[in-house]
Amino acid sequence: MDGNTLELGDLLADAEEASPVESVDVVARNLQKRFAAASVSFLFLDLIEEELVRLTTADGVRDGHGATHIALRDSVYEKVLRSQRRRVEPDGDGSHRVISPVTNRGDCVGVLEVTLPHDDPSVLRKVDQAAHALAYIIVTDRRFTDLYHWGRRTTPTSLAAEIQHQLLPSASACEAAQFSIAGGLVPADNIGGDTYDFALDRDVLHLSITDAMGHDTDSALLATLLLGALRGARRTGCGIAEQARRAHHALLHHNRGLATGQLLCVQLSTGAVQLINAGHPRPLLLRDGTVRELMLTANLPFGVASPVPHQVQYLELRPGDRLVLLTDGMQERGASGVDLPALLRDSRALHPREVVRTLAGAVQDACRGRLRDDATVLCMDWYGDRSPRLP
Repeated sequence: MDGNTLELGDLLADAEEASPVESVDVVARNLQKRFAAASVSFLFLDLIEEELVRLTTADGVRDGHGATHIALRDSVYEKVLRSQRRRVEPDGDGSHRVISPVTNRGDCVGVLEVTLPHDDPSVLRKVDQAAHALAYIIVTDRRFTDLYHWGRRTTPTSLAAEIQHQLLPSASACEAAQFSIAGGLVPADNIGGDTYDFALDRDVLHLSITDAMGHDTDSALLATLLLGALRGARRTGCGIAEQARRAHHALLHHNRGLATGQLLCVQLSTGAVQLINAGHPRPLLLRDGTVRELMLTANLPFGVASPVPHQVQYLELRPGDRLVLLTDGMQERGASGVDLPALLRDSRALHPREVVRTLAGAVQDACRGRLRDDATVLCMDWYGDRSPRLP
């Protein structure tokens, strides 16, 4: 085997044989052996995406409890994450620092930082491949260890916040042929019960955004009940109307309170959307450079007794559309000066991942970092049916 060749099969086999807490070491040893890398680090994002947490190789820190923290804002790492492009910076001793994004299906996990004795283009491409492989390795291995969960908690986490974070999808973004989607949640000082969720079936994309009333553990437990009912119904093949009915009756049966929410089912082949709006703020649609609010009928929130079932409504997406779902925390009094439609228009060239960051960041800044309610946003770009056809 050529010493400057990265064999992904060997790399994945080595990762499989190693302990789940040694993923970075596996990649580091491979790069050191193949390309004489002087140092290798993996830096991953904390929960609120304000810091990076560095895990170094076997010749440095060996576990998350010794990890170092680096501010993300205005750093070279932020540029790499936002652009999703590798950067190469010369060091004073003639070596080169290479920083590549570690991303899985649009979900930013972190960055891989490698110091090389040269900047040979073929080697740089291999580093990018290693970063891509590392994303898959970490997504697999973090199921078996708290190492990455521990490192992501750079500030104290309350019981309510821990419950809320566990309710969210394990990835905050996803890309497919027909769409890209990303979600983000900025928790209030006193957790407000927001969740977002998405799941992809063969023919349908399921989306939801919910806001359980109350604060702290009460709202977190209510959100758990609500999302558990929605996921349980969805995973047994129920349509959107039955998902809403089961969630509604779960809240009524357990008498824990009420929640607003929106449920969507998007047909991947056509862009036809079924929607249910349970007393929730209306979505925003960016189409042909114009932002408008979707004038949906608002049914009563989940958990409010009513003889009328939640109404299924319809929307037709067109290629190029951007759909944004949000909770009322994005429109709270402290954020009233934020022009969300204008921000949507100005950010139309950005990936949904960056749109979410832009919108949530603007609200957080307007509230000076002290939100009275959770602020949650879910952004989807619709490309149309571009999936390959099987023979």
